[in-house]
Amino acid sequence: MSSNGKSKKRCVVLLSGGLDSATVLYFAKRNGFSPVCLIFDYGQKHRREIESAKSLARAAGCPYKLVKISLPWQGSSLLDRKIKVPAVSTGISKGSGRIPSTYVPARNTIFLSFAVSFAEAILARAIFIGANAVDYSNYPDCRPEFYRAFEKVIARGTKAGVEKRKIRVLTPLINLTKARIIKLGVRLGVPYELTWSCYKGQSKPCGKCESCFYRAKGFRQAAIADPALRAR
Repeated sequence: MSSNGKSKKRCVVLLSGGLDSATVLYFAKRNGFSPVCLIFDYGQKHRREIESAKSLARAAGCPYKLVKISLPWQGSSLLDRKIKVPAVSTGISKGSGRIPSTYVPARNTIFLSFAVSFAEAILARAIFIGANAVDYSNYPDCRPEFYRAFEKVIARGTKAGVEKRKIRVLTPLINLTKARIIKLGVRLGVPYELTWSCYKGQSKPCGKCESCFYRAKGFRQAAIADPALRAR
């Protein structure tokens, strides 16, 4: 691809199929970017979120790349079928500092590394990720300081960085509550009925895992009915 002016607005969006990444995709579009979505099949127990991510990319009119990787060491209840996904009563650890079993070792570091490689290859100048440090599960790779540090890695460890073609890691949702994210998404026209947040790949959300808890809390506080529940 050429390095004309349009490449400055090209971006990579990490799209998981969940509420936050869907909002980030539409946020990027509204702000004049031309997104290419990166979707990961990393051995998660179910494929519901992958299919949701594909549907969201198509609905937004954006191309996507599906990347299949293997994490054979597992180390997470999202990967290891022998480890039960915790219910909200035991999974929520806000304030305790405890990291729950749903944490996938270095997942965002791995995903961002792929995203940086992709961004360099297509001459994109930005990577969007729907990280959130307010309504979240104490994951260390969801904190603002992690993303600031990763930008330094890009600057020092890539051809783009050496040539002063800065690739930014943009986290527009990092300091927003789920309710504020949802209200933003509604204004942006995000089709939340296509999203999937539940850690379990059943016919409908379990309503018991952490992800379901934070999603329900967000819609409740935003005083908006979750369209994904009506759609199923």
